[in-house]
Amino acid sequence: MPEVPCREPEHSDNTARKRKREDVDEFSAKKKSRWGVLISQGSWADRSPLHEAACQGRLLALKTLLSQVNATTIDGVTPLFNACSAGSVTCAEVLLEHGAKPQGEVCQPSPIHEASSKGRAACIDSLISWGADVDFDIPHLGTPLYIACASQQLQCAQKLLDGGANVQKGHFLDTPLHAAAQKDSPEIIKVLLEFGASINARNLELQKPVETAPPSSTAEAVLLLYEATPQSLCQLCRLSIRNYMGRSRLHLIPHLKLPTLLKSFLQYR
Repeated sequence: MPEVPCREPEHSDNTARKRKREDVDEFSAKKKSRWGVLISQGSWADRSPLHEAACQGRLLALKTLLSQVNATTIDGVTPLFNACSAGSVTCAEVLLEHGAKPQGEVCQPSPIHEASSKGRAACIDSLISWGADVDFDIPHLGTPLYIACASQQLQCAQKLLDGGANVQKGHFLDTPLHAAAQKDSPEIIKVLLEFGASINARNLELQKPVETAPPSSTAEAVLLLYEATPQSLCQLCRLSIRNYMGRSRLHLIPHLKLPTLLKSFLQYR
């Protein structure tokens, strides 16, 4: 009689399937861990190849995927957001050149806020040059300048101010100066004061910036000294001229028929 092929017991099939599923779960867990903190677990699963290329700084791969340039995950994350989060200004530029929106909706994760929180000053420069609003106010976050100050990112704060950011706009009544004082960031405080930040602005708790600084901190000392020192006439003139020109015309300063030294002064250079 012909031999009948042996068949493994049914429980062996179940064991194999279980092991395979465990291997897949383990691989997925390891892969997810490489991405760091994401908006949610669903965001990872919904990432397109374009998101992957932007996040990893793979320029050649990015160029082949530009048909999805404004693709979003279920959480609204765009490839431009990923590029700014990773600090890849080259990828950010390529995306912008091919139609990526420098700024999304209020309900979506914002590239300029992400760059401001991560210290990606070059990405901020690029976003501003492509028309991103430096005063883009997201209700639960505030403005990019506020985020930069709260994250203690001096270069980002400087870039935003150079780009015309309103030094008084923060998060509700908390100004960027409040954020810098709370974080004891004297260098950021000095830059904000140079751009005309008010030391008398009060937040929801009716506190001035100096009152939110840690007791006996460097931030407190800088603010108390500023309160006791009258502003120079040069500083008052610079602020008046810049305010008169308005943010939309600050880029015209280099074209004014003024001595180079004076134009540099007006641009804080």
